[in-house]
Amino acid sequence: MGYNNKMANDFSKVPLERALSKLGAASRSQTRELAMTGRLKVNGRVIRDPLFQVNPDTDKFYVDGKLVVKDAWQAIMLNKPKAVVTTKSDEKGRRTVYDLLPPELASLHPVGRLDMASTGLLILTNDTRLSAYLTDPANSVLRTYSVTVTGEVTGAELARASAGIMDDGELLKPSKLTLRKASGKESHLMVELTEGKNREIRRLFAALGHEVTQLKRIAFGPLALGDLQPGQFRPLTREELK
Repeated sequence: MGYNNKMANDFSKVPLERALSKLGAASRSQTRELAMTGRLKVNGRVIRDPLFQVNPDTDKFYVDGKLVVKDAWQAIMLNKPKAVVTTKSDEKGRRTVYDLLPPELASLHPVGRLDMASTGLLILTNDTRLSAYLTDPANSVLRTYSVTVTGEVTGAELARASAGIMDDGELLKPSKLTLRKASGKESHLMVELTEGKNREIRRLFAALGHEVTQLKRIAFGPLALGDLQPGQFRPLTREELK
């Protein structure tokens, strides 16, 4: 995937509260409290601003005088089932992707999101540079989805969607649309995107008068979901992501 060879400087700098959260050292709220009480140091200097810009890969962080040791590199692929939210915790008490993972993977963060009703391939990692690379639209990392919608999608509608549809000030334009099967009841399609606008596929088909009834991400870049079952995960290697 080549992300190691294309790292913009702004990818390296993140707020202190985010860095410590990603490192698993403290939550964002805990970081704010630690900063206000002068218990945080970056490279030996007391930092009281939780939004202070740091580099998680090169800066050294101290909490109460103890060096924060960075966890070993980790990345996993999860097959997210329905009715599970892509968040660390949920104010409505809904099941989250972290309920599917063992405690030792709780510090990983998701690369992008899948909404509650969507299923399929979700990458989680502790590598902030990797997630920044994968989600930057400039890198055009392909995401592939299997989609089922109500009603028959016509050739004219496919052409319209392929040309791009404006919705709420945003241009919704898939990289590729392939109609696999269509009937009066429902249509099955493959949709490829290179960026993750909020609910883009659902909004695209809603603009055409079709409701998405099933949406499953089956590939992210060179990674394919394969036979990984809903709720299951597997580790990824650096080689798979190069």
